[in-house]
Amino acid sequence: MKPDETLDRTLAALADATRRGILARLALGEATVSELAEPFAISQPAISRHIRVLSEAGLIVQRVAGTKRPCRLAPGALSELDEYLEMLRGALTHNYRRLDQLLAKQAKGKDKSP
Repeated sequence: MKPDETLDRTLAALADATRRGILARLALGEATVSELAEPFAISQPAISRHIRVLSEAGLIVQRVAGTKRPCRLAPGALSELDEYLEMLRGALTHNYRRLDQLLAKQAKGKDKSP
């Protein structure tokens, strides 16, 4: 899969509040599908669909433990998103520095006016 496609899947998965809630719960540690479904007023099949989307986006992994399928956050799952956001932060920082320089130059020009 191309990097852009991976980022697109990650962003699409994170666009849903239920999926973000699932990820927040998994940040606390591994959980079964039933445990993940508890706080939500939706069916277990709906939770399973959300888990599938998160899994396909590479954000979570599941393992088989008897009849249960515990989920956990995937190691490095958000690294590509983090790199993308860091690139945006860098661009914003650069733009703010340029703006600060421009404003400082304008302020000096006003101080010299009679």
